[in-house]
Amino acid sequence: MHPLLHSEPGTTMLLLGNEAIVRGAIEAGLKVGTTYPGTPSSEIGNNLFFISQEEDSPFYFEFSTNEKVAMEVAAAASASGLRSLCCMKHVGLNVASDALMTLAYIGTKGGMVIVTADDPSMHSSQNEQDNRVYARFANLPMLEPRNPQEAKEMTIEAFEISERLELPVILRTTTRTAHVRGAVKFGEPEQRPKEEKGKFEKDPRRWVPVPAVARVRHKVLLERMEQCKEISEGSRFNTLSGNGAELAIVSSGVASNYAFDAISELGLTERVRHLDLGFTHPLPRAKVLELLSGQGKLLVVEELEPIIEDEIRVICQEEGIEVEIFGKRSGHFSRAYEFSPRMVRQAIMEILHLEPTVERHTPDLSWIPELPMRPPVLCKGCPHRETYNAVKEALKEIGAEENAIYPTDIGCYTLGLLPPINMADYLICMGSSVGSSCGFSASTDHKVVSFIGDSTFFHSGISPLVNAVHNGHKFCLVIMDNSTTAMTGHQPNPGITLKPKGFDKPTVSIEAVVRGCGVRHVTKINPYKKKEAVETLKEVLAKDELTVVISEAPCILYAKRVKR
Repeated sequence: MHPLLHSEPGTTMLLLGNEAIVRGAIEAGLKVGTTYPGTPSSEIGNNLFFISQEEDSPFYFEFSTNEKVAMEVAAAASASGLRSLCCMKHVGLNVASDALMTLAYIGTKGGMVIVTADDPSMHSSQNEQDNRVYARFANLPMLEPRNPQEAKEMTIEAFEISERLELPVILRTTTRTAHVRGAVKFGEPEQRPKEEKGKFEKDPRRWVPVPAVARVRHKVLLERMEQCKEISEGSRFNTLSGNGAELAIVSSGVASNYAFDAISELGLTERVRHLDLGFTHPLPRAKVLELLSGQGKLLVVEELEPIIEDEIRVICQEEGIEVEIFGKRSGHFSRAYEFSPRMVRQAIMEILHLEPTVERHTPDLSWIPELPMRPPVLCKGCPHRETYNAVKEALKEIGAEENAIYPTDIGCYTLGLLPPINMADYLICMGSSVGSSCGFSASTDHKVVSFIGDSTFFHSGISPLVNAVHNGHKFCLVIMDNSTTAMTGHQPNPGITLKPKGFDKPTVSIEAVVRGCGVRHVTKINPYKKKEAVETLKEVLAKDELTVVISEAPCILYAKRVKR
């Protein structure tokens, strides 16, 4: 039995924040889970997948083709009265936002939780957008845990709030809460029949948002969020501590841990007041006003954008409160990158003009030789490496290497950017290799050779390929089919032919999809058969038309894992 299915209440386990979210969903009676994998959220989907493969699994789970589809599947389950959870990394919510904005209008029935995992400092992402903006943009409740125990508890609470308001609830984590380990106390899993099915009750005046319906539903959404303000005010996840009058501190998410530590280490328990926010949208206005009562200085500790800071500035202006506010606008914190405990401690000390009260002895590490940098690289023997080499050699032999542009995409193969490959010139987002190739084809005379992975192709490469066919763009698209979603941990995708034990979902042929899009010239190569691959590529790359090359060879790490 999977450890997260343990049913003994009171059991304590050391869990990742992501694992704690899965446990919370199980305790809440999850029936449908969906995702498109993306770090730092991947462990949520991975664990849901492994549990769903067990004979006694209490829920259905799928790796959807992209985040928009994942949200739509979960939304339909919720509309049928079942509890559902949809998870993704922060940029994945961009893909799902088309569904999210209207889902807020039509609402939900069974509890629905949307987990978005932000990535301050971009440990594994192309940007560090702050998805707290989406809660305000879509007008939806948001919870933000600061440790694994809160991650579990907030997941359960999010389902309850969702059903109370008939709205999806966003649970926002960051890399440091998703990947930190902490002790998590298990509760009693909700007992629901394993074979329970939902029932959808037709109501076009709610579920079909034509303009006349949407106008009514928007008003309903605004009314529900007014109710949500009361829930936020009374939430056990918004806590006020201390009674000092020298400084008020507001913090949220993982930054709250740093604030708690700094207050304790500097001996400020009796000198400051601290509002720890876990239910961050809607902001608990009354709690903020209570915090500010009698205070002359306020420090806002939040990673990325000054969202809470600016909301409090508005409250102070409306209420005529004179308080000096410190945070990002004052230059005490940066809008870029994640925080550290030292950073928060230094800001508090500077505002209160404190000398350090805790001696910190830094060990002498001068004797350790400086370690060489180890940038990420493609694995030895990786089929992507061989594909790049074959394309490069073919272009060189036909005299087109100097003039070539290489749009690339999101995946392991993005590392083709680095020497000695140097074959990644342009990247925006998932699927952009195909769309941007259309643009380069229309606006330049360069030879355009673009690269996309199998999972990314299914995610968002098909639509721009149809665009390329329809508009007569001329470039070569190389689809690197390694039979898995490798970058995020070897999750299955619709095109896999090498399947893990027990995984029996049908395979969708990439070649058939490409031909179905209208591409006339489609070729397959085995990148490990280099001589043969180069000869084939020379013929293809010499053509002045849209061509697709499917480079088929499994990820070497995944192949070993499946064989084991």
